[in-house]
Amino acid sequence: MRTRDLEGWTIAFDLDGTLVDSAPDLIGTLNRMLAPRGYPPVPLSSARHLVGHGVRPLLRHGFAEAGAVWDETAEPELFDLFLDDYVTHIADDSRTFDGVVETLDHLSARGALLCVATNKRTDLARALIDALGLTRHFVVIAGPDRVSARKPDGAHVREAVQLAGGDPARAVMVGDATTDTGSARAAGVPCVVAGFGYNDAPLAELGGDIVIDRFSDLIAAVETLHRAATAAVEAAAI
Repeated sequence: MRTRDLEGWTIAFDLDGTLVDSAPDLIGTLNRMLAPRGYPPVPLSSARHLVGHGVRPLLRHGFAEAGAVWDETAEPELFDLFLDDYVTHIADDSRTFDGVVETLDHLSARGALLCVATNKRTDLARALIDALGLTRHFVVIAGPDRVSARKPDGAHVREAVQLAGGDPARAVMVGDATTDTGSARAAGVPCVVAGFGYNDAPLAELGGDIVIDRFSDLIAAVETLHRAATAAVEAAAI
């Protein structure tokens, strides 16, 4: 029987680029917004870095990649059109990264609380997680609308952990971008960086505590951070 040595710890996950390779459907929707306006499609291979910061930044930067400008004042309806299209195609080609389900099961079995802290709106995040059969793993799914501030503000991670019933002093953030490492750092929470995700800066500059190349490597990373935190507490008690 597996020991529940992670009891009392919470692991908060980013969604896009960390748990799920969602870029194909997000960029697909972006390209369906560009096409009727006469702009060329943005290649998926060069657009993954656009994902993970929210819909408005994706539209602004996506249009810029296509050599155009999205003027939200002149065309505010594009935001809603994007959302309507994306919901329809939210899991056409999006898939969990290899090892996600097995790793989440392992961490839960060892007593860790799992939650999601994403800049994706909560209803969209939940729809994607539901469609991919991941809902059972998470105590809480917290988009920016469920907390007081969005990543990289530390409140996002801190409040997501608290909503899950956890203690930010015994938490780990897992993400792939500067929004994740920035939020974790501001919250005083160690951060594991998914090196396989949509990294928006060189890995050495992202500011995480540990970088993993495969999702399954998260188990060893969490163990390392857990040991370090336990040792620090024991040392302080001497």
